[in-house]
Amino acid sequence: MKASRVSVVGGVAASAVLLLSVPAFAHVSVSAEGEAAKGGYATVNFKVPNEMDDASTNKLEISFPEDHPLASVMTSPVPGWTAKVTKTKLDKPLEMHGEKIDEAVSKVTWTADGKGVQPGSFQKFPLSIGALPEDADELVFKAVQTYDNKEVVRWIEPQQKGQEEPEHPAPALALTAASDEGHDAAASHDDDAKEDAKSDDESESAASADSSDTTARVLGVVGIVVGVAGVAFGVLAGRRRANS
Repeated sequence: MKASRVSVVGGVAASAVLLLSVPAFAHVSVSAEGEAAKGGYATVNFKVPNEMDDASTNKLEISFPEDHPLASVMTSPVPGWTAKVTKTKLDKPLEMHGEKIDEAVSKVTWTADGKGVQPGSFQKFPLSIGALPEDADELVFKAVQTYDNKEVVRWIEPQQKGQEEPEHPAPALALTAASDEGHDAAASHDDDAKEDAKSDDESESAASADSSDTTARVLGVVGIVVGVAGVAFGVLAGRRRANS
């Protein structure tokens, strides 16, 4: 009896150790470089780990939230991958920098040109996004990870408050409180454009002033030359009359 109990206890203990030693599978996640302030712009990275021992990730699709559309999404080159940005028409246009935007990015797809994300590796996919919403605390994306053995993993389950993490959680980007710097960054595109235009106007004005000043100087010199020539002609004519 005692031996039996010892065997059972030993088996349970061994099972517990085994469960604790199994590593938790990593999932597709998103994080900002620095802060992701409401109303501003941010550079974010989607981190994609390879969870398989016999296959490589060769495709990643990131779908953007429809309730908080983003008008500006720019990709950064990732060696060995090709990015494609998909846009859709908006039912309700957005206003950015005084202009109405009638379409927003709905999806970004990266496709591997070579080996992709191999077993035991991960890859970061950077994006510049904005303007971030001011009425939300986070942005929830949907990620679809495809392997070269045709298996597809959908990271699309939102995290419910107060509940355990789902098996395939969707990448969520936490947004920080809006700041003056964030608003300044959001308006910097217009400011830069205005400064460039102002600089161009000032350059043109300066060039025009220089041109006018140069023209005046040339005309002044010509006038002096003509005047001197006239005086010289008068003197010569007077001498000829006197000799005659």
